[in-house]
Amino acid sequence: MESGGGGQPGVAGETLTLTTTTSTYDTGLLDEIHPDFEDMYGVSVDAVAQGTGAALESARNGDSDIVMVHARGLEDEFMRNGYGVNRRDLMFNDFVIVGPEDDPAGIQGMGSATEALTTIAESEAQFVSRGDNSGTHTKELNLWEAAGTEPGGDWYQETGTGMGEALNVANQQGAYTLSDRGTYISQRSEIDLVILVQGPIEDGPEILANPYGIMAVNPGVHDNANYDLAMAYIGWITSPGTQDAIANYQVNGEQLFFPEAVSENPDFQQYVPEGWSSDSSDE
Repeated sequence: MESGGGGQPGVAGETLTLTTTTSTYDTGLLDEIHPDFEDMYGVSVDAVAQGTGAALESARNGDSDIVMVHARGLEDEFMRNGYGVNRRDLMFNDFVIVGPEDDPAGIQGMGSATEALTTIAESEAQFVSRGDNSGTHTKELNLWEAAGTEPGGDWYQETGTGMGEALNVANQQGAYTLSDRGTYISQRSEIDLVILVQGPIEDGPEILANPYGIMAVNPGVHDNANYDLAMAYIGWITSPGTQDAIANYQVNGEQLFFPEAVSENPDFQQYVPEGWSSDSSDE
């Protein structure tokens, strides 16, 4: 893999602690790409897989050097509160609604994710939620809110687990669940669940888009944060060579993640929380 350029900080022998989502870890992506960074700088990367909420909380507590997550609202809050710096768009995939092939609620092929969830709730078909304040759980709650439905009752089960285990529980119970596409593809050969509502990668609703961002922990808040190495990592993972490696990573012959850091027309809004603007204007 072609490596990103730039000088190497004096970090040989050090460890970078990365808190990240279960989807980037469970799919095997990080195991695939990290050896290049570790060899380049003579360091090790300790990737701690958590839900997005837990990953950000670890960083708030000073237990992480860098964060890779997928819930822009939570990322913006993290940035506004001063815990993160130098946010970059990284990559994307999408969410899908999966369930048993016999589809008892009859949602297959629906073009609206909110309509599908409303139908599941009205039929009281079994639905498994991660219930863990992860990026996927946050997206699910946003979808229920958009649908005007408050889930609950015997048909709705919260597991408090990562995506892989939530898929296993849904599979065992013949239930529906919301999954990121990457984790579903990586586990598809081991479960009987099928995609019933597609995300935008397969021309489904844009509301199911799943972008990932990366941020360094602010060394002004936590002076133990390895900021130099974190910024080296951000430069490396957003470089053309590593973005190509992300694009080329496949499981069962399918691409799991799509690079978003390299663009001829960069989106500068990625660096600051959404809604921020300057009060100053040109004279």
